Amino acid sequence: MASLSVSHASLFSTHPTTRMLKHHPTLTTPFTNPFLFSRKISSYSSSYKTRVACMSTTTSPVEKGNRKPINVQPNVEVDRVSQLVDCLPEGIQPYAKLARVEKPIGTWLLLFPFAWSATLAASAGSLPDFKTLAVFACAAPLLRGAACTINDFLDRDFDKMVERTKLRPMASGAVTPFQGLCFFAFQMLLSHGILGQLANNSLMYEALFLFLICTYPLMKRMTYWPQAYLGLTINWGILLGWHAIKGSLQPSIVLPLFLSGYCWTIVYDTIYAHQDKEDDVKAGIKSTALKFGESTKEWITGFATACIGSFALTGYNAALGWPFYAFLAAAAAQLAWQIGTADLSSPADCNRKFVSNKWFGALIFSGILLGRVFS
Repeated sequence: MASLSVSHASLFSTHPTTRMLKHHPTLTTPFTNPFLFSRKISSYSSSYKTRVACMSTTTSPVEKGNRKPINVQPNVEVDRVSQLVDCLPEGIQPYAKLARVEKPIGTWLLLFPFAWSATLAASAGSLPDFKTLAVFACAAPLLRGAACTINDFLDRDFDKMVERTKLRPMASGAVTPFQGLCFFAFQMLLSHGILGQLANNSLMYEALFLFLICTYPLMKRMTYWPQAYLGLTINWGILLGWHAIKGSLQPSIVLPLFLSGYCWTIVYDTIYAHQDKEDDVKAGIKSTALKFGESTKEWITGFATACIGSFALTGYNAALGWPFYAFLAAAAAQLAWQIGTADLSSPADCNRKFVSNKWFGALIFSGILLGRVFS
């Protein structure tokens, strides 16, 4: 759930401040150094205080009269830690970054398949069950955070070799592997307690979901298609969502919906993977971005077409009303915009296109909701 992981992406500069911080003796013990998560980077302070943000970047020096950070490279977008994380106690901040609290896009991408399915399972002419949607909304951040945590645990050595990820908490040493595993177990137990509030919760589906979360990070070592495995993982909520309402599955509706989400995941995560392709080659990490290469847009256009076609079949089989197709057309246009305008050589633009998928998911959800109400 990289995308889980998700939330969300730029390259680091090699500013001297960064090099000094990497070897500064006071940064070797996590949580005991008050400067590890301080407010700003400042080249004028003798203490060189820094906030180490998960997947953050270092900016270039600034002129004395203008202290606004600037990028040392064009097309590089600086990730800023959210105000929520800023206000947390210093001892908790690394765990918040480990769960990607400051990058909510991954939570949205995990939540939408749950919400689509639960809304689609509502009776014709009815609104979806609010309690079920609320349960999924509460569980999604924990499940996404757990996926990011186990991903960072398994990838901690790889992350050190990738510019975009080398300051993640476990790669940088801010969180030990044991602490990370304990945090993972805490998130999974809490999410299990929340999912237990569903009318038709399934331990089997939960167990399979846990298996997918734990094994996904290994796929990038084994195949050029880890995005395909991520599609299984992040869209598992479609099965959970439908089962939570109906207590069973209806293949004519659930399978095309699952295929839609699966193809969508390959599209957005392939674009996302283009951010790291140069570092991935050096580290021996595989992805569809490397597999497709110069033919990426042709490949993801095919997956996007299959995605929209499967959504249309889902709507037809579920007897959704006309609003669904209007929103589906808008979602198709958004996906076409992503693919058509994506600059795959620009990490910043790849990240912008990746983050824009929250609008695609929202359009599909709105279409299913109104389509069910007017069916």
